[in-house]
Amino acid sequence: MRTSVAIIGAGPAGLLLARLLQRSGIESVVLESRSREHVEHRQRAGILEHGTVEVLRACGAGDRLDREGLVHEGIELRFGGTGHRIDLAALTGGRRVVVYAQTEVVRDLVALRVESGAPLLFEAEALAVEDVDSERPRVRYRHDGAERLLEADYVVGADGFHGIARRCVPAGRIRTRERTYPFAWLGVLADVAPSTDELIYAQHERGFALHSMRGPEVSRLYLQVPPETDLADWPDARIWEELDLRLAVDGGWRLRRGPITDRSVTPMRSFVAEPLRCGRLLLAGDAAHIVPPTGAKGLNLAVADVALLARALDAALLRGDPGALESYSDTALRRVWRAEDFSCAMTAMLHADPDGDEFSRRLQRSRLDYAVSSTAAATALAENYAGLPSDAVP
Repeated sequence: MRTSVAIIGAGPAGLLLARLLQRSGIESVVLESRSREHVEHRQRAGILEHGTVEVLRACGAGDRLDREGLVHEGIELRFGGTGHRIDLAALTGGRRVVVYAQTEVVRDLVALRVESGAPLLFEAEALAVEDVDSERPRVRYRHDGAERLLEADYVVGADGFHGIARRCVPAGRIRTRERTYPFAWLGVLADVAPSTDELIYAQHERGFALHSMRGPEVSRLYLQVPPETDLADWPDARIWEELDLRLAVDGGWRLRRGPITDRSVTPMRSFVAEPLRCGRLLLAGDAAHIVPPTGAKGLNLAVADVALLARALDAALLRGDPGALESYSDTALRRVWRAEDFSCAMTAMLHADPDGDEFSRRLQRSRLDYAVSSTAAATALAENYAGLPSDAVP
């Protein structure tokens, strides 16, 4: 099989890139190792930056998002028994975030791809990317019990942190930098109306907690736990009791409880691979970088990557101008490192350090106090959280 762009991975990065290319008249084939059912049901992030929403609307994937997404103009930092609202819209000139799960973004993009009739192969496992330095790189993959080859002008690895694409970069051509955190998140979905109108980020001596939502009747909640946590040690009653403790605030606020329908433990890491291009193999999304979820940047970085990459491929394939592709890695990495810094700072400010001493705890409290008392500090937090415009990334 032959195509212009071979895309490995049918997550939000791969599917959105395929959609953007299709609207420019560029052919692509998307290969996904998992089934459609698995792809459409895996739980992931749910906060969309202002710019992410604009990209999805522009490519025709915004109808259900606009109907069902929850627009939030602020977030709450909660510590010391008090809540402090950060007014995102007021501090950023009107930029907002939308609560709309990555699961739903993927479903919307899959539906558009299937409706268009363009190639989207599920249960098609990429085995290798070959000849990345030639004008005809190839993806070797297995589908319907047979090994096959897909030849393309360019190959895009959007197959996640554990995918094959990054591992096919020749030795010595890519550098990786990472940090592993001494804690994880225990995340639950509960069939209960949210107890808050906007997200609550809570710092507590027992550990971080987050109250988010997946809609008007479903709450998404998280607890900081040790990385080796066994879910069997966390029955429903213990989860709700710990959330009550960490989210407690002076006054009449009460956490609503309901049936927990899903739970998982997510390790925390920061990771960046550089460069994002090797010959005609390009990396995007989690294949290229991971951020701790505290700053809600993962999905949004993936969208920023492929929006940039789509424009670069358009210029190279339709206008014969490779300049934007040559600068893709440097341009994308400027936003990636800004998001890494913000996510690390949010993580340090809100989580209990298991190895921390009284000095580090007092520093953490000082950062929190400054974030809610200084207009400059609150503006910096709001700008990064709601998403910086592309021309504002240094």
